Amino acid sequence: MPEDTYDVIVIGAGPVGENVADRIVQGGLTAAIVERELVGGECSYWACMPTKALLRDAAALRAVRSLPAAAQAVTGELDPAAVLRRRDSFASHWDDAGQVSWLVGAGVALLRGQGRIVADRTVEVSSAAGAATTVHARHAVVVATGSSAFVPPVPGLTETAPWTSRQAASAHAVPARLTIVGGGVVGTEMATAYSALGARVTLVSRDGILPTVEPFAAARVTAALEKAGVELYPTTAPAEARRDGTGAVHLTLADGTTIVSDEILVATGRTPNTTDLGLERIGLAPGDWLRVDESLRVVDAEGAVVGDGWLYAAGDVNRRALLTHQGKYQARAVGDTIVARARGTEVDLSPWGRHAATADDRAVTQVIFSDPEIAAVGLTLRAATDTGLDVRAVEYDLGAVAGASLHADGYEGRASMVVDVSRNVLVGFTVVGPDVAELLQAATIAIVGEVPLERLWHAVPAYPTMSEIWLRLLETYGRDAHSRTPFPGAR
Repeated sequence: MPEDTYDVIVIGAGPVGENVADRIVQGGLTAAIVERELVGGECSYWACMPTKALLRDAAALRAVRSLPAAAQAVTGELDPAAVLRRRDSFASHWDDAGQVSWLVGAGVALLRGQGRIVADRTVEVSSAAGAATTVHARHAVVVATGSSAFVPPVPGLTETAPWTSRQAASAHAVPARLTIVGGGVVGTEMATAYSALGARVTLVSRDGILPTVEPFAAARVTAALEKAGVELYPTTAPAEARRDGTGAVHLTLADGTTIVSDEILVATGRTPNTTDLGLERIGLAPGDWLRVDESLRVVDAEGAVVGDGWLYAAGDVNRRALLTHQGKYQARAVGDTIVARARGTEVDLSPWGRHAATADDRAVTQVIFSDPEIAAVGLTLRAATDTGLDVRAVEYDLGAVAGASLHADGYEGRASMVVDVSRNVLVGFTVVGPDVAELLQAATIAIVGEVPLERLWHAVPAYPTMSEIWLRLLETYGRDAHSRTPFPGAR
């Protein structure tokens, strides 16, 4: 078998792996990236890009219909086939030639096949044709293999050949009836998309709808799904499933209810892509999430780094924050850390240091592209309280802000901020409403920058924009009779 040596070997060529490799090369080291499927990974072909393309047309149509004069110019309904064609273009028609070209231009070597760790700093790459190549890393190996959809052990469910997020994102036709199991982000986004495309959607969730977001935001999405005709079973678990001779899927719930549909989508969480990585060769358990330290080096169950610290894990596979943008953030930290250690220079692991992925704990950002959208960063009130912080939260009606009322007739939305009283800084922000995603970065900067509330009073929002919600939240916080930290301007 031929042997090659690189400074760093990255297993997984999704957005996380690509960013790690690029950062390594930009730092003056050599990098090879191993990929068994399409370069570009889940986000490019089966998640972020195609799913948002599925949602966009319906969102635009809803926006137009909320303006009476514009609504007069719009006739007819969505064309599902046209939506799917546009979706296909955003998935590059499942062809990774463009991504491969980018890798080559960035100076990253691409090795096609399944990567398995066979020894310290050593990876064997098995191609689909059965050929094997062994490559060595001078400094580090980075696991960026991501995660896959988890299918729960419901009797008969696997035998129905259920959709996962991949099939939902790449379907060539809209089923007449679709049952979705799972009320999290994937479940609610796909319920929003497919109901808008004409499917009769039923959503089953044992733990409610969007249980990890602020309750007021989840309630608005729940109400919108019901208004769109989605049949909800928000507190019931599936008990059994089967596909009959006509191809229909029969899902029986724990309460005895049976739901019949043409397809069933399972959206009940993720499982790490670590089963076939050779982890057993280095004392780790195949199929487990990879634990990491503050610089994203892989550690064992006792918290000790693997070997001399040559193994890193970034993105979904370490379970810190299963979001593409957070994985890319980790990738930048990993790349810079490996380059620094290779050069023997100091590694900054301070709370907001360059080489510590602290945002995965303190300032995770997320947009849920449901109808209405939810944008959130940092901690919910419940999460902040559970961590022991002394916090207060205030809410404000976004529809009462001038910019929102101009944005759409009858605009409905709500925003909240969670404040760490002891430091007088923001630790959480959530907003729900049409087209609120672009409000998120201001909150993110306030949280990451630990900007005191009295300083935020001087960040004057333009009138009339939806960003004026910041002024209203600050006024509400300052006017609250129970406020323990008054500050100038709360009048």
